[in-house]
Amino acid sequence: MQEKVKITKKLIEEHGLTDEEYQLILKILGREPTITELGIFSVMWSEHCSYKSSKIHLKKFPTEAPWVIQGPGENAGVIAIDENLAAVFKMESHNHPSYIEPFQGAATGVGGILRDIFTMGARPVASMDSLRFGKPDNPLNEYIMNGVISGIAWYGNCIGVPTVGGETFFTDCYSHNPLVNVFNLGIARRDKIFKARAAGIGNPVIYVGSKTGRDGIHGATMASDEFKEDAEQKKPNVQVGDPFTEKLLLEACLEAMEKDLIVGIQDMGAAGLTCSSSEMAAKAKTGIEIDLDLVPQREEGMSAYEIMLSESQERMLIVAEKGKEQELIDIFKKWGLDAVVIGRVTNDQMLRVRHKGEVVAEIPVKYLAEETPVYDRPYKRPSYIDELQSFNSDEVPLPSDLREVLIKLMASPNVASKRFIWRQYDHMVQTNTVVLPGSDAAVIRVKGTPKGIAISCDCNPRYCYLDPREGAKQAVAEAARNVACSGAVPRAITDCLNFGNPEKPEIMWQFVEAVEGMAEACRILETPVTGGNVSFYNETLGKAIWPTPTVGMVGILEDVKRHLTQFFNEANNIVLLLGTPTGEVGGSEYLEHIHQKVAGKPPRVDLNYEKRLIKALVELAGLIKSAHDVSLGGLAVTIAECCLNEKKPIGAQIELNFPIRDDFLLFGEPQGVVVVSTPEENLKDVQKVLDEHNIPHHQIGTTTDRPILSLKTPNAKIEVELNTLFKAYYTLNRRYDPHMKGY
Repeated sequence: MQEKVKITKKLIEEHGLTDEEYQLILKILGREPTITELGIFSVMWSEHCSYKSSKIHLKKFPTEAPWVIQGPGENAGVIAIDENLAAVFKMESHNHPSYIEPFQGAATGVGGILRDIFTMGARPVASMDSLRFGKPDNPLNEYIMNGVISGIAWYGNCIGVPTVGGETFFTDCYSHNPLVNVFNLGIARRDKIFKARAAGIGNPVIYVGSKTGRDGIHGATMASDEFKEDAEQKKPNVQVGDPFTEKLLLEACLEAMEKDLIVGIQDMGAAGLTCSSSEMAAKAKTGIEIDLDLVPQREEGMSAYEIMLSESQERMLIVAEKGKEQELIDIFKKWGLDAVVIGRVTNDQMLRVRHKGEVVAEIPVKYLAEETPVYDRPYKRPSYIDELQSFNSDEVPLPSDLREVLIKLMASPNVASKRFIWRQYDHMVQTNTVVLPGSDAAVIRVKGTPKGIAISCDCNPRYCYLDPREGAKQAVAEAARNVACSGAVPRAITDCLNFGNPEKPEIMWQFVEAVEGMAEACRILETPVTGGNVSFYNETLGKAIWPTPTVGMVGILEDVKRHLTQFFNEANNIVLLLGTPTGEVGGSEYLEHIHQKVAGKPPRVDLNYEKRLIKALVELAGLIKSAHDVSLGGLAVTIAECCLNEKKPIGAQIELNFPIRDDFLLFGEPQGVVVVSTPEENLKDVQKVLDEHNIPHHQIGTTTDRPILSLKTPNAKIEVELNTLFKAYYTLNRRYDPHMKGY
């Protein structure tokens, strides 16, 4: 062994390892580690790579269904589209890097999730993002937001993968810790799914893609710690992306896969060469031996430590069939990429690393990828929960001008149109996009078939702060509801579980509650979890974000021509309300934006009812003209959004005869409530479907040619011009989009 560096207590701490973990390393190796081995253990045992605080709880998720082809454990999940094609999808976070360097942090997040998809043999066809920022009235928050959006747009637009939708939420807890969660979906042949396995003793191990540099070293470790005052100094931990190289890498990988030249493949993402080599060997119960002198490098004098831990972008590790390596190398060289045999698969289940003729690391792979430390961390209910949930909504003063409240809510950053974001994205490239950003769910066509795929990303972190279990249930239910409102059957989810420091019992309690809420919802709604990401330590100076378990839901439309959007699209349709308003305002946008209170219990979710509602909505596609579920801002905002069809605004005359206080009726956020429109001649057929599924429904009005929304309650009447609603709804667009015209 070379690299004689004295391993001190300070050096161990700098690598994020505890004394107990270091003693375990000594026991595993039977000796003191080299500095390279210390770095390898550090990244592989980091929270980001090992899931040591979350693993025992993630086992509670349902992961199987007849349509699930690949569940958790691979680069991405896979579900069946039909007998020939599969949808491959996953969601990942790039939170810490996006705070330190917003543009590159977000851009490389997009690059990473794309590689997870095409590593499985799928061509990426659609991206979405779920973003959380501090309120946009602060220059730092605006800087972070603009950098993140520009980074996502740059990478996605350059590589030619459309960003078809997403969600953005603003509140103070994200000011120093933004969340950048990125989703991607690809389409593959079911008989051409590739996995991350170093199979076949003696097979060559091939490095392909960009050269290795010093960027991103210890990125995984950084993502496993909270920020302190020195966050700016962590910029070297942020990778630098190149979407044009990634496009070449994508095409080269898919060509090699088509020619059956690949045995196993994995992206060099978090922890770079270390993670890909050790995980591939562990999954195949084999070993890997690599020679770092053969690794293409763009900087001189790189140490073994730096090469193994670099997170330089646009790189893959491939195991090829012996004798076919030159054919594979020729493909990558044709695309202008490095492709070099750097090692081979062995039968000793060891990761053996050579550098300058010496062995610098020799570690049993099972201790890097499978038998890593696992913690059952203590958790307890935070004291703030009882105080906030004891809030009495009767103490909320009734506003004197409900019309003005509606206009203010339409202009709230969380409700207002995010067109200024998605207009920066190319959402039409590849010509698959059927439903553009701005509706409940994005819809893409599956070319060569009559089918479509609907996707939605959802989470209301305010609900999760007030009640993590109920908030997480709601995230799954709303994502499923949004997909169903487009006409698709919800099939499976991927997730990004964003929380604070799990070493704090109150944070761990939030996580456990959220996981159990999600697990219950996924079981009842029959939407198993096919994979995802846990992002802990989202704290700065001891202040944690709100718990944010983001859900990415994928649904299948049997006939993409029967898709729906949220917008009214013709006059003289009947407007129906599915479900019944409850007047629940706990955790609502109304309570925070109008009354400056974050308190109360979030609205309850009846999952068995939601299951019936989803089935009814899917059956109604073809009979109804639009569907939009009630969420942020409540019933009045939902109906207003239905009217704001950019192609042709449609007015509505609505009467809400429910015995609920006017402001709670209009702006409460009941679950399982959907506004639909239907031609009068279809009304009986619609009602028949709803009755069959035992869905309460109420005829509440009609759409009109008048450019006015009229809302009547038992005690009040609001009339507001659509032009006024558009102006409020486009508040952020006018502020951030210099090309915004008209409203």
